[in-house]
Amino acid sequence: MKKIQSYIVRTFLTVCLVVGASGCNYLDVVPPETADLSDTMKDKSDAIDFLYSCYSTAGISIPLNTLGGLEASADEYVNPLLWGRLGQVASWDQLSSTYQSNLGIFQLPWTLMYNALGQCNLFEKILSETSPKGVTLSDRERWSAEIKFLKAYYHFRLLEAYGPIPIIDHYYPTDTSKDQLPGRSHFDFCVDKIVGWLDEAAAVLPATVDSNDLGRASSTICKALKSRVLLYAASPLWNGSFPDSNWRNTRYVTPGYGYELVSHAYDPKKWERARIATQEAIDLALGKGNRSLFGIEISENLRQSQDVPLPDIPGVSDDFKKKVMQMRYLMSSAETDGNREVIWGVIADPSKYIHWPFDAFPHNVITSNSGGAMGGICAMSPLLYAVEHFYTASGVIPMHDSSKPVNTWFTSAGYQGREDIINLNDGREPRFYAWLSFDGDEFSSLLYNGQPLIVQTRVSTVHGYNPDMFNRDNNQTGYYLKKWCQPNIAWRPDGALNSRMVPAQLIRLSELYLNLAECDAALGNEKDALVSLNVVRKRAGVRDVTTADFSLMSLTDWIRNERYVELFAEGHRYYDARRWMIAPQVFKSGVREGLNAVEKKDPTFEEFNRRTKVDQPFQWSDRMYLLPIPSSEIYNNPQLVQSQGY
Repeated sequence: MKKIQSYIVRTFLTVCLVVGASGCNYLDVVPPETADLSDTMKDKSDAIDFLYSCYSTAGISIPLNTLGGLEASADEYVNPLLWGRLGQVASWDQLSSTYQSNLGIFQLPWTLMYNALGQCNLFEKILSETSPKGVTLSDRERWSAEIKFLKAYYHFRLLEAYGPIPIIDHYYPTDTSKDQLPGRSHFDFCVDKIVGWLDEAAAVLPATVDSNDLGRASSTICKALKSRVLLYAASPLWNGSFPDSNWRNTRYVTPGYGYELVSHAYDPKKWERARIATQEAIDLALGKGNRSLFGIEISENLRQSQDVPLPDIPGVSDDFKKKVMQMRYLMSSAETDGNREVIWGVIADPSKYIHWPFDAFPHNVITSNSGGAMGGICAMSPLLYAVEHFYTASGVIPMHDSSKPVNTWFTSAGYQGREDIINLNDGREPRFYAWLSFDGDEFSSLLYNGQPLIVQTRVSTVHGYNPDMFNRDNNQTGYYLKKWCQPNIAWRPDGALNSRMVPAQLIRLSELYLNLAECDAALGNEKDALVSLNVVRKRAGVRDVTTADFSLMSLTDWIRNERYVELFAEGHRYYDARRWMIAPQVFKSGVREGLNAVEKKDPTFEEFNRRTKVDQPFQWSDRMYLLPIPSSEIYNNPQLVQSQGY
């Protein structure tokens, strides 16, 4: 990973100097032909630099742990009202075909992904026309397969956001007539094209890569991404239930589909196809891919080697605390640490994500040597919906736990010296304590100059609401996100912070088990679905779901809720709620709630611990299923039709 990371950071700007003349729109995704274009691939070193630059967009557009990206518009967490970043604009239904991000790092996918595809196609073209010194046939075959994988990935990122998209599968000369530019292809055609690339790449690529090449494509990654692509394609939105039956092309024809853009008839074979692909992905991952779910023995080795104490969680055993640390290290360790659950991880562009996860920390973590306060900006405040859908120690959501009557949720759990901990936050599953934080919680054991940081959200001079000190940056819900917080992180008064950058986990093995459970449930394979579901729950320290639990929730709802919890804030929920077509219910106006965290400074216990609607203009309309194509693209390409409702 170190090798590919350094190449990406070093070569991204270099290659942009070569291809940057292309501008930033889909109609011009390749640069003008220049005399020195072939100089980008004189020898093997040049070719490797260029190849790695093709990966760079995967690192600058990660769909997880971003402060204001598109995926931040789900029902997992909220950012301060005055930020007005892309995720908020999207959740407020204020996106338009002329939208421009007010913060360049949070862009809509269209420009990013099509520029990346242009770069991939350019690499293919130059490699096919030149003979770089030292490049073997084996090199060419592997690089060609990697480019196919990247083209599949970038097209899929577009597909999940825009639905039917133009397929850009080869180099387009700059003098290409507008009439020759492709329009949107039928959704199923796009899926088949993407899956075809993944199959071709998987047939060539190794199942694993060397440690210096971590982040590069493997056959295991290809199979895992294929599982996700086909799962999406089998889901209700794209399997017979698309809300607009009249939306179609007017000029562009997809071979075999005519002017149609989506299929309006349900096809159970799509679920079977997804199931087969997912089982193949799991088999390869567990076999030649050398993947496994992250185990407690690995986390304990890391914890002890870093001299990190067990967290101070009232009322639980040391074994439970070790399980909490297991789930913390799962999200903050790399394959080189022994974390083989990660199927594909990439290093985010450090110039754009260097502050993560510190921005999510509370205010005033520590006082500097100069007397100033150092801390986070309280970003990504988890919503009560999230709090209420992580499980209790009984393995059910709080609403279904008879030991937690609703009328006691916001009263003190009664721990001496930790009276701020409310009943809703007591007696929960390990992931709740590993990934969320709250008033009275130990945020991290060493964060306060080697000492525990206990959250004091009601105290304005510590972590609480204080508009006099922080005009925009105040926690919105009374909860904090700490999913990627490294357990050994410590902030010193001299400003030093012993953090390190670990790969963003784009695909994990646990996702594949949940994919398989979802497919089996859709196909009526109840027993098999429970097996896959319970693999994930057991690793998380939560009891198995049995058929007796279907009196509380259906099998499908158990699987969907497990996916919400296990993949929390990793970028999945935005797309999951849409493909399941539950977005009109879970993303509508008036449903996002938190504690009463921003009404006044220094509230009483009772004033603070009160269910309160988040004061932002959230809403839903069916046009929000898809993103709008930039109006300039519609104007310049007569084959394109706009997403419905824009």
